[in-house]
Amino acid sequence: MSHIPQRKEKDCLNCGTIVEGHYCQQCGQENVVPKETFWHMVTHFFYDITHFDSNFFSTIHHLILKPGFLSQEYTKGRRASYLHPIKMYVFSSAIFFLLFFSLFKPSDAVEAGTAEPLDAKERAGYLVSLQDRLKKDSSNKLVQEKIIQLKDTSLPFTAGDMLKAETNEGFRFNFSDKEYTSFAEYDSAQKALPASKRDGWLLRLIMKRGIQIENKYKDNPEEAGIQLLEGFFHRLPYLLFISLPLFALILRLVYIRRRKLFYFADHGVFTIHLYVFSFIVLLVVFGLNKLSDLTGWGFLDAVQAFVFFGLVTYLYIAMRNFYKQGWGKTFIKFLLVSLLSLLMMVILFIAFLIFSAATI
Repeated sequence: MSHIPQRKEKDCLNCGTIVEGHYCQQCGQENVVPKETFWHMVTHFFYDITHFDSNFFSTIHHLILKPGFLSQEYTKGRRASYLHPIKMYVFSSAIFFLLFFSLFKPSDAVEAGTAEPLDAKERAGYLVSLQDRLKKDSSNKLVQEKIIQLKDTSLPFTAGDMLKAETNEGFRFNFSDKEYTSFAEYDSAQKALPASKRDGWLLRLIMKRGIQIENKYKDNPEEAGIQLLEGFFHRLPYLLFISLPLFALILRLVYIRRRKLFYFADHGVFTIHLYVFSFIVLLVVFGLNKLSDLTGWGFLDAVQAFVFFGLVTYLYIAMRNFYKQGWGKTFIKFLLVSLLSLLMMVILFIAFLIFSAATI
């Protein structure tokens, strides 16, 4: 309630309803004088901010220390003292991805990956691969040079060196054993085949897109990797948003015998609270990872693993507290939910990765 004087008139300025109290029972507008001083505006602003902050910190406190409590409170109708789950998700995801995109850049990831030297096992395996290639084409000078470089263990051989070698052999981005350098060459090869053995419309679309990408990035495969990761990273918010109802559906199926006690929306609220907690945990893990890179403190790796393990434990305890079943039954359902959600996320990651690859 604001400190602006109340109107003597009882007709609501917003909808015209006769107001019986301080707020209109029809639209909810406060029945106060429309003219307000600058001081009233400032105090009202700070009131809203401090009110939000008190709700925010109280909600986060319960979210972290009482797994499943907020979801239970929401389903019981006790909502005024806490932030709405949707507001929590929007706010926390915005902060999470803002920091995530600030800390991690696709170009840094690609450069770090290509600068990493091959270990002895990887080096030996790639040497065997090149030797097999040389048997098929004994005049290939590039392969001969790379074999000499690999055999000399005093010389470093990085993933970037391997990528460059493969690039010079021909950058490939398709799903066929045959290489095509143009649409015309691919179409000609397809027409030469019997109708029953030709590629379907989807595979044709993939093949032609692959040829286009190969021609675009044949001299710069690192840029292809950067563009791929850029597209995938910026689609992560959509991936997580799509996974929300799917995770809620998994809970719905696992607790199908309790459908009269828990509606789909209840599973959705539980999922949102879990995701918000996951954002907090991942931010802590990312922060520890950056601190470890800066300081070189090895024990921080163990701390990261412990914090990440806390997320798994949190899900188990939250399921026990929210769904009110025994520890043993909850553990079995926890394993089932974990397995199904992992499968769901793998499928979504592959789908979004393919889509990102198709749009670079």
